[in-house]
Amino acid sequence: MKLTGAVEDLINPTVEALGFRVVRVKMFTRHKRTLQVMAERDDGTPVVVEDCTRISRAISALMDAEDPIPGAYDLEVSSTGIDRPLVRPEDFDRFAGFEASVVVDPPQNGQRKFRGKNLGMTDGHVRLELEGDRFADVPFETISEAKLVLTDELVKAMTPPRDDGPVKEAE
Repeated sequence: MKLTGAVEDLINPTVEALGFRVVRVKMFTRHKRTLQVMAERDDGTPVVVEDCTRISRAISALMDAEDPIPGAYDLEVSSTGIDRPLVRPEDFDRFAGFEASVVVDPPQNGQRKFRGKNLGMTDGHVRLELEGDRFADVPFETISEAKLVLTDELVKAMTPPRDDGPVKEAE
């Protein structure tokens, strides 16, 4: 099992007990090694900075106790953002109707990158509507990276309605 998979298995119960779901665990190196944990709320409401702080503290304590990663690293806990990664098959169904960018390995019919309207999962394949009334059925197991594309439609759908409180009459 990959290191990030083992870390996800370790932290999942703790994150779920706080009312969140781990979306992705990724290890990368910029200036130094960073363990990135993306989370979303179980109830679908937006994740705020205080939520990330709570999750980070809980994960830090667990990681210190279990020490599953050799060497030094920074822990980064974040929300998914609007142009969130699509990681699990249910993500493609949940966000059907929105534009997605998908990278596959190995290439499908000589193509590694696809971009189009995500139509969800069908028989283990992600169905995308491409430009020119074309479609691509991408086997889920070949996807190395996928995310929603930031569009006006996505922003509108993901932005919670504003509640400015009761309107006061002018005197």
